[in-house]
Amino acid sequence: MGESYTFPADRPLALDSGEALAPLTIAWKTYGTLNAQKSNAFLLCHALTGDQYAAGVHPVTGKPGWWSSMVGPGLPIDTNRFFVICANVVGGCMGSSGPHDINPANGAQLGLSFPVITIRDMVRAQALLLDHLGIESLFCVAGGSMGGMQVLQWAASYPERVYSALPLATAARHSAQNIAFHEVGRQAIMADPEWNAGDYFAKGTNPSKGLAVARMAAHITYLSEAALHRKFGRNLQNREALSYRFDADFQVESYLRHQGLSFVDRFDANSYLYITRAMDYFDLAADYGGVLAQAFRNTKTRFCIASFTSDWLFPTTESKKIVHALNAAGANVSFVEFETDKGHDAFLLDVPEMFQTLRGFIDAAAQARGLGAGRV
Repeated sequence: MGESYTFPADRPLALDSGEALAPLTIAWKTYGTLNAQKSNAFLLCHALTGDQYAAGVHPVTGKPGWWSSMVGPGLPIDTNRFFVICANVVGGCMGSSGPHDINPANGAQLGLSFPVITIRDMVRAQALLLDHLGIESLFCVAGGSMGGMQVLQWAASYPERVYSALPLATAARHSAQNIAFHEVGRQAIMADPEWNAGDYFAKGTNPSKGLAVARMAAHITYLSEAALHRKFGRNLQNREALSYRFDADFQVESYLRHQGLSFVDRFDANSYLYITRAMDYFDLAADYGGVLAQAFRNTKTRFCIASFTSDWLFPTTESKKIVHALNAAGANVSFVEFETDKGHDAFLLDVPEMFQTLRGFIDAAAQARGLGAGRV
């Protein structure tokens, strides 16, 4: 089921910026059933362009949810065993509070008057949602990319509420290279004359061209050179020879244009600015004197850290830094690097070794928590 809840104005969300967000609305979707002990809750944290529709059919696109390969009956995140919760992040555009909200004082979209948010703000909002649902602790928190950042923040901010954690294809801080890619995307949006300084709703415009270019640039970083070559090479798109114009001569050009155009149908340009900025600001060690191990001091959470050999956006070296910090903190941690040429997006794709490994970690943690054995 999909739901949303608006917290009363006297329960604001305190933000890292020093501002407070009220009223706060959180939209979420659940799969499976919460057991009587409320011990089988499994929180999924979505990535930059994701939302609460992790499984099933997305109501806007009509396509499968972003983790349909992992979440469902009999799958590694088994909805016959676990109560799976996925919330749209604060700053998003699928029902949770964000820059698309309407200011009741003037009937205009908030736009850039919406406060800047951080990964920790997203996690604070999710914690408020769990309080609302009456769930004190989570069996597991899982997610990849920006979702993995949220997983790490959960383990640092609320260690007593997280039994196990699965951060995939992520890092404990955003790199200079990744900040640079995000800035290119933001500038593409802000350079679109229809952006109107973020006030496009009131002006009746839509910076769809800028948002499409931002998506195209970002999508390249989610793939690997090998994957692009395997899928497209230098193959021409619906033609026998070069056009000697600036049409989409190559299949890869047509593919990127399609990615950009389809993205603008389901995402808000200002939300893209806010969420990329939240990722840029993420630096977990900065909250602990620059020592990442201190973020996990005395933690009882079980961790499984996973990376992918062809992921150059969040390379394995970043995952190993997290593993080293967890080891220094004396944490229970396992680490696996999966061999694949599918790039950063591999955590969303069909990687059988990943399914097998994550199922094993989840099943072992479930048995240790007294939730019984999984599928034999």
